[in-house]
Amino acid sequence: MRVQPSPEVAAALDEGRPVVALESTIISHGLPRPDNLEAAQEFEEILRSQGVTPATIAVLDGELKAGLTADELARIANEEVPKLTVRDLPVVLGMAGSGATTVAATSWIADRAGIRVFATGGLGGVHRGASESFDESADLTVLGQVPITVVSAGVKSILDIPATLERLETLGVIVLGFRTKDFPSFWLTSSGYELDWRAEDAFAVAAVMHSRDALGLKSGIVVANPLPEEKQLDPVVHDEALERALAEADAKGLSGKEVTPFLLQRIVELTGGDSLAVNLDIARNNIAVAARIAVAAAEYP
Repeated sequence: MRVQPSPEVAAALDEGRPVVALESTIISHGLPRPDNLEAAQEFEEILRSQGVTPATIAVLDGELKAGLTADELARIANEEVPKLTVRDLPVVLGMAGSGATTVAATSWIADRAGIRVFATGGLGGVHRGASESFDESADLTVLGQVPITVVSAGVKSILDIPATLERLETLGVIVLGFRTKDFPSFWLTSSGYELDWRAEDAFAVAAVMHSRDALGLKSGIVVANPLPEEKQLDPVVHDEALERALAEADAKGLSGKEVTPFLLQRIVELTGGDSLAVNLDIARNNIAVAARIAVAAAEYP
């Protein structure tokens, strides 16, 4: 099944100009309407302002899309579409359906299109209690199989962060702290878990990408890019909200796919919407860094 790049993306790839992939789940499920469309347009403009072509990824009417028109972006923002991971792609394609792509599906489609850099908010990971539930995001498995470079603010603190880092190591995924060795936990600058490697700038990341390719390795690179401390969610507010949300989920007996949406929604409510504002800052920060990495990779000798 061929990926259908937009004319803008196709031209950039043909000419060797930098392109950055963007996921569509943050538009369809991560932000409220009508702010989600405005945010999606802003994300693309951040890239264009740095001379980088945006490639928002989605599935529309049974086609794998790398780069959306203005009307297609509006469809993802306004229509009720499902979240799609890689396992869902054959189903939605076979049914000529539409959907928004998670980190896993975005990574897979972007790689098929020839796009090397992808900016997201946070990765999926190993869930708390996974030793009993076996609940683990498909993002991790796909990153072990696809040579994409993903800029993220780590993983959300609702997940099991040390277990997630262990799984990434097992899967052969390189994790580079961007100007830090402290793995971020999405809303917070620091998770308290130290990384083995840090990259001081975009060209250092591009050099690792080049070496990975030269060795013939096919796994991804996660660039862990923390928010500046002054932009993170207040740690006291974060800890109180997380503790309460986890306790409420346990009291309700939630499990499996019920847990994450509940926790995320409760954290928005318990922080008075502050976590959503931080989400936007995270996306902007990661997109700006991804743009610099894509430029460096395109210029790398």
